[in-house]
Amino acid sequence: MSGRKLIVGGNWKCNGTLDQVKAIVDHLNEAHVPCPNHIEVVIAPPFCFLPVLRNTLRSDFHLAAQNCWTGKGGAFTGEISAEMLTNLNVSWVILGHSERRTLCSESDEMVAEKVAYALSQGLKVILCCGETLEQREKNETNAVVARQIKAVADKVQSWGNLVIAYEPVWAIGTGKVATPQQAQETHAAIRTWLSQNVSESVAQQIRIQYGGSVSATNCKELGSQPDIDGFLVGGASLKPEFVDILNARINIHH
Repeated sequence: MSGRKLIVGGNWKCNGTLDQVKAIVDHLNEAHVPCPNHIEVVIAPPFCFLPVLRNTLRSDFHLAAQNCWTGKGGAFTGEISAEMLTNLNVSWVILGHSERRTLCSESDEMVAEKVAYALSQGLKVILCCGETLEQREKNETNAVVARQIKAVADKVQSWGNLVIAYEPVWAIGTGKVATPQQAQETHAAIRTWLSQNVSESVAQQIRIQYGGSVSATNCKELGSQPDIDGFLVGGASLKPEFVDILNARINIHH
């Protein structure tokens, strides 16, 4: 094992009613999961439910927002600032998700600005990167991911509060999953890029999650790969099987 602590994120996206949220929280609160020495769990509900989870979710799970703004608050209708999140004791934020990049036309540079500002305000960041199916078929995966990470590397000095989530766009919400070998290859390539362009210590210490149709049936094989340090889970994080994903590596750890 690498010594890097497993990190699993649940990205609820734009889903849930108050009753559904309460039911999911009740299920998570009662679930048996590995102790915090072995796993870090980060739950990212829609913004409006963050205070609900802050008051009701078990204390060994962390909260994340699904996005935040590039700087301080102000005349930016519909945006949420990093300062608002820290004021709510939300410790994490997901940035650069492919749905933000496509639905909201967020460029690599804008994502990098958000990452740098969030880190400057004390937030921990899950930085998403990944290629489209067309890019993979052109063998551009490593180049695309390197470009997305380089934009951030140009703006940040410290990587201690950063986690990278590799999410092939063609596997998000589609039911298609990168094979463990495909995922491992890209995770290893990210580590190599960081080693060559940031530092060897950052490359070895940073945690890289896999995301893209992660489920209870595929998580164990994915989680057994040497450079996969956890998962960013979408649809399955709203279901009881999320607990099975949290337990994906329990036998390896013990």
